[in-house]
Amino acid sequence: MTASHDPICTDPATALLGWYDRNARVLPWRAPPGTATRPDPYRVWLSEVMLQQTTVAAVGPYFARFTQAWPTVAALAAAADEDVMAAWAGLGYYARARNLLACARAVAQRGGQFPDSEAGLRELPGLGAYTAAAVAAIAFGRRAVVVDANVERVVARLFAIDAPLPGGRAAIRAAADSITPEVRAGDFAQAMMDLGATICTTRKPRCLLCPLAQDCAAQRLAAAEAFPVKAPKAARPERQGRAFWIERDGAVWLVKRADKGMLGGMRALPDDGWSARGDGSGQAPLEADWRAAGQVAHGFTHFTLALSVAASAIPAGNPPGIGEWWPLDRLAEAGLPTLFVKAARLVLATGESGENDS
Repeated sequence: MTASHDPICTDPATALLGWYDRNARVLPWRAPPGTATRPDPYRVWLSEVMLQQTTVAAVGPYFARFTQAWPTVAALAAAADEDVMAAWAGLGYYARARNLLACARAVAQRGGQFPDSEAGLRELPGLGAYTAAAVAAIAFGRRAVVVDANVERVVARLFAIDAPLPGGRAAIRAAADSITPEVRAGDFAQAMMDLGATICTTRKPRCLLCPLAQDCAAQRLAAAEAFPVKAPKAARPERQGRAFWIERDGAVWLVKRADKGMLGGMRALPDDGWSARGDGSGQAPLEADWRAAGQVAHGFTHFTLALSVAASAIPAGNPPGIGEWWPLDRLAEAGLPTLFVKAARLVLATGESGENDS
């Protein structure tokens, strides 16, 4: 049975918007609250894609670099895949970067104009329900029900919705719909996000400062931190794998991963196919005097990986397959995914490449 309690106040949107007018975060993709100025849809869309599964603090530098390198959606659409993937490195969830490019190119084919409705935005590649709703509301002022993790938490507490996630999301969305106003839809969406990020936080919510405190059913129950209710997490399976550091003349051999699949389209160290097999049984890319440099751990959404790193130096020639020699003093520019950044740091810290051996 799902418990849901109506707010006491008949107009929580008005209370929230008043709070937002005074306390809105200043962010580079936003327009000031309560103004007729609409933010650039490109910047809104880019920020929303970057912010999925990530914090505002983490996104800020990436957003600045992207908009400096590609100030318009047309510029992004014309960018080389490897340049965009390298610029994205470190943000994680790399399918988002591939979808970003696909969407930018679709918009460019439309003359560089984003659709101004939620339904139209959903037709673009890579735009799910949340992103389409957010862009429609924030960039175009359309009434849309925008529910990210912050909004989910606010609404679950406001109505004391006790159905465990993810099953409870339908009830949370319906409750969010019931308080979403027709006017200032973009400000309302961003106000809900800000409230969840700064006041209605996961732990130790600052209820005394909340503009919705008198309406909040969870507050009346003295149980704010109990919502939203989350189902127990299943243990993530563990995989084993190996990566190979091949060094020659002050450079390391990097390959480009397949466009589809884990870390698709990214530069990386050669590996043994851990993303497919997950047992560390694959073969090294060439016969060499491999030295164990150690092991790094990395968590993905559905599994954890223990990646052993083997290193060797070769005197001449290239390893089999397609790759490139990347200078060690410019390795930070390669845009390696975090997993392979960890592996590179391990090798460089332990000095196990073998390059200086006689």
